Amino acid sequence: MLSPHAVTTHGPSRRALLGGAGLGLLALTLGACSSRETVATTGESTGDNSGAFTVTDMRGKEIHFSGPVQRIATTIMPSPPMIAAVDGGYSRIVGINEATIQSSKKGLFGEIFPEATTTTTIAPASFAPNIETVTSLNPDVVFQWADQGDGLVEPLENAGFTTFCLLYGTQEYLEKWVTMVSAILGKSERGAEMIEWMHADEARIKGELASVTTPVRVVHLSRSGEGYSATNGKSYMHHWMTLAGGKNMAENNLSTNNVVSAEQLIEWDPEVITLDSIDGLLPEHLYTDSALSSLTAVKNRRVYKAPLGAYRWDVPGAESPLMWQWTTELFHPSLTSHTLRASTTERIRYLYNYEVSQKQLDAVFRVDVNSDSAGYDIFNA
Repeated sequence: MLSPHAVTTHGPSRRALLGGAGLGLLALTLGACSSRETVATTGESTGDNSGAFTVTDMRGKEIHFSGPVQRIATTIMPSPPMIAAVDGGYSRIVGINEATIQSSKKGLFGEIFPEATTTTTIAPASFAPNIETVTSLNPDVVFQWADQGDGLVEPLENAGFTTFCLLYGTQEYLEKWVTMVSAILGKSERGAEMIEWMHADEARIKGELASVTTPVRVVHLSRSGEGYSATNGKSYMHHWMTLAGGKNMAENNLSTNNVVSAEQLIEWDPEVITLDSIDGLLPEHLYTDSALSSLTAVKNRRVYKAPLGAYRWDVPGAESPLMWQWTTELFHPSLTSHTLRASTTERIRYLYNYEVSQKQLDAVFRVDVNSDSAGYDIFNA
């Protein structure tokens, strides 16, 4: 077993988706020391007394590290918030995707970690690494996608960089991210705490909704040209929609780019509509779209813009259980305890060692654009 490492450390892998209970128990373990013990199946970490260790990436490839990891470069847009959440800070991140810079400027992440808006970029939105820039950063590891072709991985490996590849888009993959990143950072116990929080919140929500026999009809929309696209059953959104007691009416939507017509939305007649967290689509756009005026969600003004925390809440990330709670409170307000603001404050404190202000929480919850939607005052200060 390796010695615990709680400090920053050194040595030389997306899809179109790129986006409560248990807290007291977790708080009891926050002071525990980190260690590189064997973890999970994928992301298994093994080491010896020299400080060297091995973690299996999501290709199933064993990645060897000669010592503690101090410098991380990543082409993967959602990975910096995950790294920072597991580490409790940003100091090990030296290179990021260009699109991550823009995301950080829009959301809370850039306020928590101002350096996230000026970090050196090693890849554009295409994820193709700039080898010269990566070389100048001398990273101990580079994160790259596992499923976007060898053309993104081979240049890094051929240049001699330790390259760790990831997959994305499901709850299972999310938990593997936590496990693997925490193993690489020498903080496996903290990673286990984060996963425990996810499992505890999932169990709590299922318990609160045990009496629900008829799920709420829901769709999650984003802008597609002049129209809309609706996420189907293969998306991460489907996970939180169903967990929160909703029926994803677009589950079997197999149209190109998930584009959906007004006629199809009318046929589905969702009772609640949630909107993509980062595009320009707002509740007011649906409320004023005459083609959608007959929708139950529009008539009852139950259209809501998804929150934007340190990263997007509607896609997999360290803050995902907060999205589950947000949707549960909106789908079934009479069955849930409305404690999301307090939960968000506590989780941001734990994940990023940051005290979020009430004004920042209003921005996270998009109070400005959601204030005219029914029942949204449950998220007010």
